[in-house]
Amino acid sequence: MTKNAQYLSAKEAAETLGISVQTLYAYVSRGLLRSETGTGKSRAKRYHVADINALLARKTYRNAPDEAAQDALRWGMPVMDSAITLIQNGTFYYRGQDVIQLAQTSTFETVCNLLWSGQMTEEGSFRTPLSTATLAALPKTSSLIRTFQLALPLAAEVDLASYDLSATAVAGTGARIIAMLTRLSTSEKLVGSISKSMQHAWAPDAPEIQTAIEAALILCADHELNTSAFTARCIASAGSTPYAVVDAALGALQGFRHGGQTERGVVMFLQAAQASGVRQTLEDYLRRGETIPGFRHKLYPNGDPRSKILLALTKKLAQNQQPVEIAVALEELVFENFGWYPNLDFGLVVMCQALQLPPHAAIALFAVGRTAGWIGHAIEQYELNTLIRPRARYVGKHPSP
Repeated sequence: MTKNAQYLSAKEAAETLGISVQTLYAYVSRGLLRSETGTGKSRAKRYHVADINALLARKTYRNAPDEAAQDALRWGMPVMDSAITLIQNGTFYYRGQDVIQLAQTSTFETVCNLLWSGQMTEEGSFRTPLSTATLAALPKTSSLIRTFQLALPLAAEVDLASYDLSATAVAGTGARIIAMLTRLSTSEKLVGSISKSMQHAWAPDAPEIQTAIEAALILCADHELNTSAFTARCIASAGSTPYAVVDAALGALQGFRHGGQTERGVVMFLQAAQASGVRQTLEDYLRRGETIPGFRHKLYPNGDPRSKILLALTKKLAQNQQPVEIAVALEELVFENFGWYPNLDFGLVVMCQALQLPPHAAIALFAVGRTAGWIGHAIEQYELNTLIRPRARYVGKHPSP
């Protein structure tokens, strides 16, 4: 198998699986493998490497089904089909489109439609379902995510269209939810696109940073079957509305092992920017037994591409380079001692600090952006029309005979 290959020939696939070519064809007929016509002169069939790797994993676990079930829930074997996001060879794709390219050439609204329908259009009405007065009357909280969760049930009460679970209707509801979350993130009415509204509210004198905000939203939009996306699919599988889907997904996102890492990263960055400095800050975290937020990602052993593009944009746009210098020092020190690369959380924190955005901007970008993915997963799950109901392996006390 050649490095970074996406497809194998019939002979290569059969050799990799340790089977005959005839058995390979049988696998295709049984739906265990996908084949498609090649692009070369011979037009010979080719086979997806991802499918072949999945079959190899099944063989490995065949004699240990309990181990397979456990690993499937912890970065292991795929547990369901999705046509939304592919993570492969150190980068990722939305419906076959390179996300790194999308982040530099597309709008967030276009990417929303790509995730929801597969179409690269800017159609859709991104307008909030709640009035300005209702949003302003929400109780004050110390967490933007909790503010979102206060608004969602109120919006669900007035948005009867959200009960329509057809793909087109759910996309429309998703657009309204994103508009409302943006409105809550900025405390101002929407002015044009989502990224423009954020830039106008957060940095009105710096229109050039809209490109960075746009890129961040696109990069955050989806990341396959992460904890919040799986939560979204579970809620959708029960037949709940998109408002309930996003509400539940936000509950998962705010956890300190998921999106909460972004908020922890803000605190660490501010500490490193103070007199104690970068090295002392890292030492303090390690001495207290705390994990260092913003570094490592199991799916990107050679570095998270989302962080790379956000850091590159930040270095280009930042008027004050001091936050960038702090970021570089953190990155170098962590890599020197642990070999870890920065992840999306780090990229968001550094971008927002260097561009002098509000303290809540990083988690706002993450949550608003990721809502697009949650809606996409909800649409897929509604169309499947099946309930997600896994079984547990009982390990407690058994009843007496």
